[in-house]
Amino acid sequence: GTPTSSIGVVTRLWALAKLFTEHRQRELRTAGIDAATLDLLGTLRRSGPPYVRTTRQLSQRCRVTPGAISQRVARAETAGLVSRETDGRTVDVALTAEGHEVVEQTVDIVLGAEEELLDALTPSQRATLARLLKILLADLERRSTSERGDGTPSA
Repeated sequence: GTPTSSIGVVTRLWALAKLFTEHRQRELRTAGIDAATLDLLGTLRRSGPPYVRTTRQLSQRCRVTPGAISQRVARAETAGLVSRETDGRTVDVALTAEGHEVVEQTVDIVLGAEEELLDALTPSQRATLARLLKILLADLERRSTSERGDGTPSA
């Protein structure tokens, strides 16, 4: 009586997530950056010019606690990758020129390596898989947000 139809999808997604995570960690070690810093820099880079976000926005977009963002920002600031400016109660974090260079180089390395992970799929299969995963992710995020009741997706 136990439903088992999810096994073919969820178990494979878990296995893929583990393999993808291990692969990305190797690539990041080679590039000399950690995943949390890349997440921070990438989030700032994707925000577009002038590459500035508040710590609150970063916390929401990176899906981590405000404390975790503060730690990430402090490490990245020490490394010269971001700068901080406080205006009353708001802390703005800006991507520095060095941070911009690091994120661009790292993303090129990581995405190039991840492209190879999908070699077994045709472009059409990739597009179909991406579309289906987008639907599933959006639904799970919606449910997660409504379960928390605060409008913030759970991490």
